[in-house]
Amino acid sequence: MDLRHRNNVNVMGNGASTLVFSHGFGCNQAMWNDLLPHFVERFRVVLYDLVGAGLSDTAAYDRDKYATLGGYAADLNQIIDEYASGPVILVGHSVSAMIGTLADRAAPGRIAAHVMIGPSPCYIDTDDYVGGFKPDDIQSLLDTLDSNYLGWSSTMAPMIMGAPGQPALSEELTNSFCRTEPEIAKHFARVTFLSDNRADIAGLPTPTLILQSTDDLIAPVCVGEYLHRVLPHSTYGLIDNVGHCPHMSAAPACAAAMESFLLPWTVAHAD
Repeated sequence: MDLRHRNNVNVMGNGASTLVFSHGFGCNQAMWNDLLPHFVERFRVVLYDLVGAGLSDTAAYDRDKYATLGGYAADLNQIIDEYASGPVILVGHSVSAMIGTLADRAAPGRIAAHVMIGPSPCYIDTDDYVGGFKPDDIQSLLDTLDSNYLGWSSTMAPMIMGAPGQPALSEELTNSFCRTEPEIAKHFARVTFLSDNRADIAGLPTPTLILQSTDDLIAPVCVGEYLHRVLPHSTYGLIDNVGHCPHMSAAPACAAAMESFLLPWTVAHAD
């Protein structure tokens, strides 16, 4: 299997540790461009597109395999085995934070640390958990997406991005959403928004940095606080930002938080 072609894998940078960047729903690896300059000189960097996104091989999309996030986690572990060296830090945005969690559970010890940006283990409120959405909200979102994907993308992408005063970012995310093959996007949306990974994330022993925006339509602050409570070795960073993509709209703040967290692996390279 040609992983480079399947997932449009790109490797760059130098370092004894590897940063693997994994994007969120409707996105692609280009969304990391503002963060990369902060790390590419000191780390080996692996970028890839989830199957069905970006410049991945859409022919490799299997609805059965990707009916759960576990299919994406299996891909991620293959990419780590093939392209990473030394300690591996998984930088996962949104749903990819949970994909990284599942990859970690499947191969304990292979991922040395996680940086989770806008993570959510479950989007739907329950009696003892606030995910930010009522069941009817999620169903309405999915129904609208099913009936008019391009219209949904044009409306939702700017709301997800937030970033007031940075219209180019909303346009970039909208274009990324619209370039995704609609049937794949619809399926992935259902897998993403209906998943419940609370049992997978609870007690994960791997050091984790949680980066949350102060105002996020998709992953509200209470979700980040929940993750900080259930992850025993977590660091919580609240980024002053409006929107679900602080790695784009508040890249310097994200980079600064990551610098402090990544210091043990940076020092290891310097030695």
